[in-house]
Formats: sequence, C-alpha cells, structure tokens
Amino acid sequence: MEPTTQKSEILFRGHLIQLRRDEVLFPNGVAHSFEVVVHPGAVTIVPIDDQGRLWFVRQYRHATGERLLELPAGTLNPGEAPEVCAARECREEIGMAASRLTPLGGFFLAPGYSTEYTHLFLAQGLTPAPLKGDEDEEIELEVVPFAEVKNWIARGDLRDAKTLAALLLASVDLGPLF
Repeated sequence: MEPTTQKSEILFRGHLIQLRRDEVLFPNGVAHSFEVVVHPGAVTIVPIDDQGRLWFVRQYRHATGERLLELPAGTLNPGEAPEVCAARECREEIGMAASRLTPLGGFFLAPGYSTEYTHLFLAQGLTPAPLKGDEDEEIELEVVPFAEVKNWIARGDLRDAKTLAALLLASVDLGPLF
C-alpha cells in the first residue's frame, strides 16, 4: 500500500516553477506535509564533436552566486518533446546543430523536493547553426577532450549535479571516465 495525498494546494506560481504543499497519509496512519517544487522538466545534452571533444558552457547561476561549468541544458516548454528541446538548446547554448541526438535515459534532479525530470541526450555530428540564446544567459564555451573531463571532476571543477549524472550515463556509450 502506497501513501495517499489527502490535500494539495499551490502556494506559489512563478514563471518557471510552482510550489505546492501536499498533505500525505502513510499506510501506518502517520500524516506528513511536503513542499514540492513543480517543474516542467528539462534536457541535458552531452555534445561530442568529430574530434572526440566535449562541449561545455560556463554561465552565471544566481542561486549559487557563481559561474558554473556545465553541460548544455534547458527547460522544456509546455507540450514540447524532449528531443525538440534538446535540438533547440544545443543550437542556443553552443551554436551547433546535431545530426544525431541519441536518448541516454534520464533522472530526477532532486526527488526529495522537486518533480523535475531531466532527459539526457548524446549530441553528435555537430555543425554550426547558432540560434539566439536567452536574454539572461551569458555563456562561455569550453571545448575539451573527453579524457580531460576526468581531471575536471578530480579537481572539483564540475559541481553541477546534472552534468555529473549526465557524464556518468554518457560514459556507458562513450567509454569510461575512470
């Protein structure tokens, strides 16, 4: 028997997310309140060019107050298919179109408090095809050989959870990082 939601209310509606409070009854009779960040879902792209180099972006993340090194990623628009979002984000963030987008699975980013599910794609056959990016994004590109990524991880240069999870899942197809 699974826990059942007895009551649910939206506490906040923002541009991107909602905050919901759920009252949940567990099979043992215990009731608990949960706050849940409702997110439309996202994509993360692992772009690798014909020279075996991975394409990363460095961008300011206000919640951290820092510029983080990450794989390209983006939020799904309402009703948008993940592969369409991945193709668009690849062009917006790194200025490249992928002739092959291969789904590599996905993951919940923070299942303890968020509904955000990230779809992962390997992007290959990259050719220049830039799209105008979001106004709030100032992106710097960093293109490195796949083998260098291990050093970035060891030094702590990669601190973004979606990037680390995506690299782990992509290494099944690209070869192990470790």
